[in-house]
Amino acid sequence: MPKPASTASKKAKKEAPQKPVAGPSNTAPAEAPQWPPFKGLLPPELLQLETILSHQILTISRFFPSSLCNTYIQFLSNLPLTTTPSKPKRGEAVRVNDRFQVQDPAFAKRLWLDTGLKDVLEKEESRELLWNTDELESGVKAWGLNPNIRIYRYTKGQFFDKHFDDSNTLTVGSPPSLHRTIYTLLLYLTGPADGVVGGETAFYRNEPYIPLSKRELKELAASGQPQIIEVQPEKGMALLHRHGDECLLHEGKEVLAGIKWIIRSDLVLDI
Repeated sequence: MPKPASTASKKAKKEAPQKPVAGPSNTAPAEAPQWPPFKGLLPPELLQLETILSHQILTISRFFPSSLCNTYIQFLSNLPLTTTPSKPKRGEAVRVNDRFQVQDPAFAKRLWLDTGLKDVLEKEESRELLWNTDELESGVKAWGLNPNIRIYRYTKGQFFDKHFDDSNTLTVGSPPSLHRTIYTLLLYLTGPADGVVGGETAFYRNEPYIPLSKRELKELAASGQPQIIEVQPEKGMALLHRHGDECLLHEGKEVLAGIKWIIRSDLVLDI
């Protein structure tokens, strides 16, 4: 006959499990590299923000042309990438990839202004896809991109387990002022055309950071909409997805073949 659980054990069982999050970005400071110029970009009027899930998951195809992706892959391959620890800290998701991280306000500004990203996201039709009604009524406006630039390389067998992305408060700008990150920005430099198999970014609609009510879950199930949304890496595509309180549980699925390259930053708001 099994022994009854102790009081301490009962309490432990009642406690909510810790939400897996992406690990802190506290690697040793790196010197900003001489990034290649942005050549061959499409003008902002030819770029369009497309919806996968309104106010949650959005993409911009052909954000970087193939030639520029190839230039950056060659350049990034020579950076001192480090492999993530095999054993994450308590509460962090398992992540196996190679990465480079640098604080580079100048590059973040170029990525925001020179690529046309700012212009695309400030189009009226884009604002309605990015922001919910309350945010639009408050006059919400993106400030720019997080100067914390991260480079991710996933080779065969590497992945990023299920997790949530936190929102961070930043002191940036000139003069310095408080800002908050709200969307994760992933720029894919490789895709199936480069031999990448797997590596999808998968979102779980029934497990947001703030749980849906039973009624909302019922409506979602009845709608026939997919509970899991998988975004395949596409060469030159930018992916924006909400993080912080409204972040959906998501993962970077295992790369089965090829090399997945990503440039990562975050969309930032004034506070």
